[in-house]
Amino acid sequence: MQPGLPEPGTPMTGEGGVLPPLSKPPPQVTPRTVLVVLLTALALFGALYLLWQLQDIVRWLVIGIFLAVAFTPLVDRLERNRVRRSLAILIVYLALLLALGLFGTLVVPPLVEQVDALVEFATELSQQPGGAEEGLRNLAERFGVGQFYDTLREQASTLPSRLGNATGPLLAFTTGVVGSITAFLSILLITFFLLLDGRRFVEAGLLLFAAPQRPRLRRVLEESAGAISSYIKGSGTLALIAGTAAFIALSILGIPYALLLGVIIAILTPIPLVGGTLGAVIVSLVALFVEPRLALFFLIYYLIYQQIENNVLQPFIFGRNVKLHPLAIFLAVLAGAQLAGILGALLAIPVAEIIRIIGVEWLATRARQTGGEPHSEATDAPVEEVLADAAGPGAGREAAPGAAAPAPAKGGRVRWRIRPSR
Repeated sequence: MQPGLPEPGTPMTGEGGVLPPLSKPPPQVTPRTVLVVLLTALALFGALYLLWQLQDIVRWLVIGIFLAVAFTPLVDRLERNRVRRSLAILIVYLALLLALGLFGTLVVPPLVEQVDALVEFATELSQQPGGAEEGLRNLAERFGVGQFYDTLREQASTLPSRLGNATGPLLAFTTGVVGSITAFLSILLITFFLLLDGRRFVEAGLLLFAAPQRPRLRRVLEESAGAISSYIKGSGTLALIAGTAAFIALSILGIPYALLLGVIIAILTPIPLVGGTLGAVIVSLVALFVEPRLALFFLIYYLIYQQIENNVLQPFIFGRNVKLHPLAIFLAVLAGAQLAGILGALLAIPVAEIIRIIGVEWLATRARQTGGEPHSEATDAPVEEVLADAAGPGAGREAAPGAAAPAPAKGGRVRWRIRPSR
């Protein structure tokens, strides 16, 4: 037998054959598989369509979840003092109603007076020679933006022809008011039941997952609840401080309608990124018609207050509870506003924080699986270092330039916080 030739009796194909085994024919798609795929797709589209039809109820449920998370610490504190949970919830509701009643008694009457005064001021301005239009033109000429005013005036002149289209929204106003009352009562009821049996719902949901995954999911839920609660309380505190400070500043400057304008700033402040600026613009416009110099003084005050809020108040109030990059906050607010308007913008930051917490937990789990260094939710390492540690020691990671070693916290546990690289 010549060298290199197969031995006699060697099969041509198959195991040990001369030729490589023939590839198996691709499995054929059975009618049952096609039917399962079609039914799954139909069920998915049906569920999405149902959610779209029930979007109002879904919105109420989301608001109720956020309110329940925010009120849970108060209810838990009362329950630890031997107060029944249902009674503790009613006490919290009663305290909120008393606070609203006190606000209505002390603030609403002067607020209504200032609203009436502002309307009267606008009426007098419109009745002056030339009306409000002449006042606006003089103001625009004073600041060198007369040509922009002419453009805006041309656009505004087309508004009367569009008033006929406003009949639908006006007729729907009553329905909107009734719907708002229904939504308010529904949200209160949903929040009550979530506060009463929220733990049971969470435990029942965790039973749907495997036992090894439950501690991790419970940890993610607890950290997410803490982030939501801290953000809601912090936003409310900042709104109160901003409104009070604006009221004091406006009163000192002698700008009329100080209480009304302070309330407007307090309402707009919780809107991320643009709320405070929008409130300052409204106040400045009102001050311009009274005395342009006062508007300039208020803008100076606003710039100073913004620096204090960004560098002192926000770090002190929010602390280390919100650890998002500014770009992530900006994109989250844009996405939330695009999807759900003002409500989406208000909820964008806590939702983005929940996504961050889930991402950090997933990276820590992957690091344990690959033999890398798992980082906790409060990690203080650069993002690239966390990703490299999650990839494991075999990923060829290099130490991040300027990265310092983690300092042990209380009890010897290393604490981290993800921060962007510089």
